[in-house]
Amino acid sequence: MLIRSADFITSAAKPSQYPEGDLPEIAFAGRSNVGKSSLINTLVNRKNLVKTSATPGKTRLVNFFAINGRFVFVDLPGYGYAKVSKQERARWKPMVESYLTGRTSLRGVILLQDIRRDPGAEEQDLIDFLHHANLPALLVFTKADKLSGNRRTARTGQIEKRFSITKDDFLLFSAKTGQGKDRLWQRIEALLGLSETMPDVAAGNEKRADHE
Repeated sequence: MLIRSADFITSAAKPSQYPEGDLPEIAFAGRSNVGKSSLINTLVNRKNLVKTSATPGKTRLVNFFAINGRFVFVDLPGYGYAKVSKQERARWKPMVESYLTGRTSLRGVILLQDIRRDPGAEEQDLIDFLHHANLPALLVFTKADKLSGNRRTARTGQIEKRFSITKDDFLLFSAKTGQGKDRLWQRIEALLGLSETMPDVAAGNEKRADHE
């Protein structure tokens, strides 16, 4: 995918604040500190389109980004960070679920999981939720560079057993090395139904707002 433009649109806490859904959307979900921001930045060849932070749990709103004026990436709040208050965590769940169930322009969800970590109840709950909502989902295991080749192979086998999936159902990704970037773009393009003959829509060159 040739990236011509990547622009922040807006942040939202509720559906009334969402931008008009006239472009297809791909959402990115995962546990806090799983590498969502780094993955999106790597995909669009930008260092700081999505702000990264050393503090997990910083993304607390639904953030929208226009890519090439043709589609939108949606960064969902990370879950599972214990130091966030119970009230804050309780607020995130309906925020995310209302987006996932009510956004007609949503074409699929990229679910991120740190390859070094065992999936928890939140991951399984989200997978079940996406299944029942009939939303296409792709598992992406991040930080693949953190493991040696042999450990990645062993971990991949454990992942297949844990999720009852095959190698075609997920991919490995590293923002540091770029591993998996091309394959992930291929899967995203398939979810979006894009073709190279599809004309670009003018996206504008300026960001409409700053975000945290």
